[in-house]
Amino acid sequence: MKPIQLISPADGSVYAERVPLSAEAAKAAVARAKAAQGPWAARPLEERIALVKAGIAQLTAMKDTIVQELAGQMGRPVRYGAGELGGVNARTDYMASIAAETLAPKVVEDSDKFRRLIARDPVGVVFVIAPWNYPYLTAINTIIPALIAGNTVILKHASQTLLAGERLAEAFHAAGVPDDVFQNVVLDHATTEQLIAARSFGFVNFTGSVGGGQAIERAAAGTFTPLGLELGGKDPGYVRADANLDAAVDTLMDGAMFNSGQCCCGIERIYVHESLYDAFVEKAVAWVNGLKLGSPFDETTTLGPMANVRFARVVRDQIAAALAAGAKPLIDTAKFADDGGAYLAPQILVNVDHSMAVMTEESFGPVVGIMKVASDAEAIALMNDSPYGLTASIWTEDYETAAEIGAQIETGTVFMNRADYLDPALCWTGCKDTGRGGSLSYLGYHAVTRPKSYHFKKV
Repeated sequence: MKPIQLISPADGSVYAERVPLSAEAAKAAVARAKAAQGPWAARPLEERIALVKAGIAQLTAMKDTIVQELAGQMGRPVRYGAGELGGVNARTDYMASIAAETLAPKVVEDSDKFRRLIARDPVGVVFVIAPWNYPYLTAINTIIPALIAGNTVILKHASQTLLAGERLAEAFHAAGVPDDVFQNVVLDHATTEQLIAARSFGFVNFTGSVGGGQAIERAAAGTFTPLGLELGGKDPGYVRADANLDAAVDTLMDGAMFNSGQCCCGIERIYVHESLYDAFVEKAVAWVNGLKLGSPFDETTTLGPMANVRFARVVRDQIAAALAAGAKPLIDTAKFADDGGAYLAPQILVNVDHSMAVMTEESFGPVVGIMKVASDAEAIALMNDSPYGLTASIWTEDYETAAEIGAQIETGTVFMNRADYLDPALCWTGCKDTGRGGSLSYLGYHAVTRPKSYHFKKV
């Protein structure tokens, strides 16, 4: 089979190359996972938790290597690389802490006549198709609850971050998780779709593009396989007249530019009340001009290359189209080391509207459009004018008003005075073309288990 090549955005070199499994080898991997699932689920919950946490400890011990590999694979600056592992540990600790309560049977009646309860059974083999932008965090959102709940896991990582899957497998196996309980595989699209169509899995989790999610749904059609799909996003920020301006600028611009704008819940469009608009824009421009675009291996770099030249091309095309339609750029790209390839200068656009793709289609890059609004109603209408619904960020000092606005926004998460953040105690979910399902929180366990009722009569 044709090898899959990982091209480093740092220098355009082939960073890694792997040959995908044949259809027969992939089916054999699924068979091993199915055979291993029963014995794994039979282990005490405390033992599974301990092994999973030990695996994450092993992963954390690889920090220095992982930081360098993230820079090489997808371009994240080394100064930020370790932050992802901090999130991995926090989410693992939380999901482990709620496992016993969440997975415990819910007893409806235990009397001298009846014992009635609802248990939660593992779904079997969980298939995780992970993305490259946060290759560890996004993967463990499903891997951790799946393993703890008694499922086996097969991980297929993105071609841009092939080594992340290998590191996860290395860590879990070193900790004592059996090889067949957690498997990292390299698959092409055709084999992936064949496995799903063959009803190989009890649950499939996919994080990626809308087109990718549609392909997963087509492959699963008629199998009744549960799917968790986190797809595109165009997350808005709204700065009300009573907002803390400096805090709003700092958080929203970081949300727009961090990881070169390649965040699932990154800020891609900002609406500012007319009374603060000029001041916000001025401060936002100063904030972005303080970034340094450069090699991700340079400790002083704060903005690395985009993960792939083709991703940067999409953003450049959106910017060019917006400028042709009358948008105004506020960042002098000549001040940045933009090479016309993966290294893309950041940009702020004003004089934008929703006729422009940069305000309505996912950018997933270091560009943000800023629009002036006159009222909450106008902001709400603009925030909802999107095919996506992952998160929305509201900036105000009024909690009640934020709640009222949040209730009217079509989104999965409403933030007040923060953005671009996942709380493991809250469900990570979306609506519209962002997909369906939810991870993290106690609901994350519901995604990888099924309810099973027991109705016992005593005679």
